[in-house]
Amino acid sequence: MDRHLKAARRLIAHLGDQLQADFAVELWDGEVLPLGAKARTDLRLKIADADALTRLVRRPRFDRLVELLADGSLTIEGGTLLDVAERRGSMNTKGLFKRLSKLQLARGLLPFLMRRLPKKEVKSHAFEGAVADKVEAGRDDKPLVQFHYDLSNDFYRLFLGPTMAYTCAYWPTPETTLDEAQTAKFEMICRKLRLQPGERFLDIGCGWAGLVCHAAKHYGVKAHGVTLAQEQFDFAQARIAALGLQDLVTVELKDYRDLTGTFDKIASIGMFEHVGIDNHDAYFTKMHGLLRPRGLYLHHAIARPAKRDMKSFRRKRPEYDALTRYIFPGGELDSVGMSVNGLEKHAFEVHDVEGWREHYARTTRAWTENLYAARQVAAAEVGEAKTRIWLLYLAGCSLAFERSAVGIFQTLASRKAKGPSGLPPTREDLYRQP
Repeated sequence: MDRHLKAARRLIAHLGDQLQADFAVELWDGEVLPLGAKARTDLRLKIADADALTRLVRRPRFDRLVELLADGSLTIEGGTLLDVAERRGSMNTKGLFKRLSKLQLARGLLPFLMRRLPKKEVKSHAFEGAVADKVEAGRDDKPLVQFHYDLSNDFYRLFLGPTMAYTCAYWPTPETTLDEAQTAKFEMICRKLRLQPGERFLDIGCGWAGLVCHAAKHYGVKAHGVTLAQEQFDFAQARIAALGLQDLVTVELKDYRDLTGTFDKIASIGMFEHVGIDNHDAYFTKMHGLLRPRGLYLHHAIARPAKRDMKSFRRKRPEYDALTRYIFPGGELDSVGMSVNGLEKHAFEVHDVEGWREHYARTTRAWTENLYAARQVAAAEVGEAKTRIWLLYLAGCSLAFERSAVGIFQTLASRKAKGPSGLPPTREDLYRQP
């Protein structure tokens, strides 16, 4: 047996003894090694060659793991990261390093550390442009947004479905489908904003125009949306025309900072995450300037748990850093307290805050399952590497929401003015059954 295969076999067997997981590892010669005494082998982490382990052992960092998964050096066979998480069973990772034999680790890893890697170009799938923190320092959001959203409308359709809604859905019942849940989300936003016929409604970061079209069609508002993604803009124009809503809905390819005018209601649904913490003051100032007195603003954003201080909060864990490099360049999450504080500092009155964490866990799980089922079509559209990265990203997000590592909140506020808020005394009507 090749000495690298022998070393890998010995190392994986020792890890399996300690982990007792319910999945397996497949080596590059086709041998399948269970990672536990009762592990099933239908779900496997496949190692393409000895080079993959050498690259990982020499640089055991999260970004290297992402690159190996992207280029196919490591693959999950028989499922996704969600399946791996569900099949962990009684996997015992607590104190793992202390329990492992250092001699066996050295014998297993040394052949890979000493291995000579062939010279070959390794393609990076991360965003490689400059990302300034502040607009004043030269931050340009357009290439950041287009890196993420201008992959392909056909690619997004594979997992988003007909609504083309790429934000947290709202699931009223266990039987609700993804499409129904996204429509329910549009409806809940319109209800919270108390949209009325003839009102001017603005959607910041309107995506593929699902919300503005729903609001115009069902509530009779004059809706306007902005996006920086060319593919979203093209799709939105076609969608508006197909629905015959040209008199009620307009969409611009424009930075929100360049908007003018006054609106009765504003929604920001899953856009705030792109702004960056250093630009929050300017953002809320802009929202205040665009909204009429006592106009309503709905702030829908992913949030991280608060930390004891800002330095700790802004320190990026490896998986968060990878997310901002491979998926959302320039993205930065705040906490729900920071959002509320930012609104109040900029003369908004906060009325309601509602957590949707478990709704997003279910939404991202549905997206993962859809993309996995269509993974061959997706690979033909955007390439195998992008497809693998997105499967990892969507599944990772679902697990993060399930485990409360991140949350998502809808915060309703109005532009502050003296006197009554104009809102009803209760919110019973928001949750009425249709």
